[in-house]
Amino acid sequence: MGKNKKEALIFTSMTCFLMVVGMSFYNVIISVGATSGVFIQVAAGLLPALAVALVLDIFVVSKIAKGLAFKLLKPSDPVIKKVLTISSFMVCGMVLCMSLYGTLAHYGFGDNFLGHYLTVLGLNFICALPLQLLVVGPLARFLFTRMFPVAPSVQSA
Repeated sequence: MGKNKKEALIFTSMTCFLMVVGMSFYNVIISVGATSGVFIQVAAGLLPALAVALVLDIFVVSKIAKGLAFKLLKPSDPVIKKVLTISSFMVCGMVLCMSLYGTLAHYGFGDNFLGHYLTVLGLNFICALPLQLLVVGPLARFLFTRMFPVAPSVQSA
């Protein structure tokens, strides 16, 4: 979304921030429960996770996701189909990558690394897809269109 690189970066940053916050709360609550320390734990890990997520989103996942999506989509497809297809591929790629980040950050590369990774991957996918499609995507698009309203087209007389 966005008419230029600056707007695209702003939209990506908004979406990424909202997803990292949402998924951080989800993962901390799964890990330690809904305690009074949830906000502190989320805040402590937010900046590193956001930095990793932004780099992965901008330089790796979005290129692959959009490439795959546009191999399946036709130019004549409705916008909603394009949005849902790209968003779904983005979620798949980001869940694979960020689950790896989370597993390494919390469990390390130890004896049961693969087991931890697969568990985290499954749990994250269950939350990330509906979070992106039903909450973050629509919210980010709503906020973005308020920040950068589309100018009404001028019709000649």
